Amino acid sequence: MSGLRIIDLFEGDQSEVLRGVDNKGMEIVGLTCDSRRVEPGFLFAALPGEHADGRDFIDEAMKRGAAAVLAPPGTRIDDPRRQAALLTDDNPRRRFAHLAARFFNGQPAKVAAVTGTNGKTSVVSFAHQIWTRLGRNAASMGTLGVTAPGLKAPADLTTPDPVDLHRNLRDLAGRGVERLALEASSHGLDQYRLDGVAVIAAGFTNLSRDHLDYHGSMKAYLEAKLRLFVDIMGPGGTAVLNADSEHFPAFSQTAGVRRQRIVSYGLKGKDIRLEESQPLSAGQRLEITLLGRSPSLVLPLIGTFQAENALCALGLAVACGDDPEPAAAALEELAGAPGR
Repeated sequence: MSGLRIIDLFEGDQSEVLRGVDNKGMEIVGLTCDSRRVEPGFLFAALPGEHADGRDFIDEAMKRGAAAVLAPPGTRIDDPRRQAALLTDDNPRRRFAHLAARFFNGQPAKVAAVTGTNGKTSVVSFAHQIWTRLGRNAASMGTLGVTAPGLKAPADLTTPDPVDLHRNLRDLAGRGVERLALEASSHGLDQYRLDGVAVIAAGFTNLSRDHLDYHGSMKAYLEAKLRLFVDIMGPGGTAVLNADSEHFPAFSQTAGVRRQRIVSYGLKGKDIRLEESQPLSAGQRLEITLLGRSPSLVLPLIGTFQAENALCALGLAVACGDDPEPAAAALEELAGAPGR
């Protein structure tokens, strides 16, 4: 297996993280935060968690041949021959995600991510379908797994761990995928699993009382969702936001501070506005305002919530540079996401 030297994995900030590390030139051939998956030459991320502390498994990782350990400050490793490197960081979860991005070093050219309590799965499916109709080599990733031309792989988590995520991103790029729609769960955002993903368009659907057993409060839940716009997508990206949500002001303010373009959608949307919805036997006729245009189309899906999901997906497609009118026309061919 080929890999990267430790000093190359930490490109750009070696002086901060690698100060005092003697074996910076050691080659790392793999990464994992699961001690059972450590192989000789791997970096093991000993991450403190909600139910277990990865530092308790450092000895096992060392016995399996770990070449390096990433852990919080104050960690010690039992390595009398000083062959392994101990790397410490105040936020090892975030650092691990950036290491995974650097190690696998490949992503589709344009990545759109969507967060929200409901609608994420449908939105990424719809965006994938829009791009496919436009002739793009596209993929989606989330609750339903990874779906791309010639590939369908199930998922264990809505947002995979950083190693699986960045391995998938590299493999998709290698397949020629140029557009990816990705679900960004609050758990994944809070646990820094998406850090290092080059998101250029980020969508927000809605926020309701959910996952409070994990987040503890609506404030913490909101802050986890906002990380997509605060920390993942940089300045110059496009925020596609549900103007009908009571939380729209928080997201639009955050996007504004981050110098991100805002595309609002919904009944109150400024950029993509649902003017009228007429129920049909097998769907609904939508009258919309789309960036100054006024297309009329038949969406073959029932329910206002599906109209909102379709408009969010449309906004993400436009944010990624696709022509608004053909993208809107593609909504007439949408199929519901499996199980949704």
